[in-house]
Amino acid sequence: MTDPQPFTHLDSTGQARMVDVTEKAPTVRSATAAGFVRCSAEIVAALRDGTVPKGDVLAVARIAGIAAAKKTPELLPLAHVIGVHGTAVDLKIVDDGVTVAATVRTADRTGVEMEALTAVSVAALALVDMVKGLDKSVEIENIRLLRKTGGKSGDWFR
Repeated sequence: MTDPQPFTHLDSTGQARMVDVTEKAPTVRSATAAGFVRCSAEIVAALRDGTVPKGDVLAVARIAGIAAAKKTPELLPLAHVIGVHGTAVDLKIVDDGVTVAATVRTADRTGVEMEALTAVSVAALALVDMVKGLDKSVEIENIRLLRKTGGKSGDWFR
């Protein structure tokens, strides 16, 4: 096993810093994350029937996720401002809730893992916000990175 790389978000005195990526060449990168919103049978039925009182839940959650990917550096203080060149947020109603997946792409100096995770998180939060009036027991589960491609560290798959 090779020695682990030093944690680049710390300077020589252990203070947090933003990693300097100035010298890195832009490359094509992507990341996909996923999560799950567990819902009652009542909410699943309302989602399938399109009868949630607040309107088109999946459309709102999808747009919220896309917007969130672009705002990641405003939420995470050490995240770089990068060009988010493509974001797809997919939601699928299943028997016990809604699966949420997001893929974010860029051609930049650093990856988009945090953008994909943020997109899933905020899409899930938007979904909860839209249905919480029907059932407060709705919950978000298992947000995780599924894969990333590109960059110095190469490809990674869960």
